[in-house]
Amino acid sequence: MPFPLEPSQEDVRKQALLALTAHFVKQGHPTQYAPQMAAASIFQADLELRNAQFSRLLVWLREQHPDLYQEAVALSESVRQEFEKRVKADY
Repeated sequence: MPFPLEPSQEDVRKQALLALTAHFVKQGHPTQYAPQMAAASIFQADLELRNAQFSRLLVWLREQHPDLYQEAVALSESVRQEFEKRVKADY
């Protein structure tokens, strides 16, 4: 018995972008802006998800592996500083 292929991540992303774009157009937003609005909405949701995941990971490290927690916090801070330097260098 063959099983149907599951959609790839790329297919799911395209479907979500198209559906959200159509939703914004249906709400009356201009068609030339709806794709950008949809992309921004998806990007914001992804950022919020990653922030929640990272926060949960840090809490877990603090509770289960306190010896690694400080090192993880220091590493995340160094990544933030590197990112900030790159952003400032681009402007």
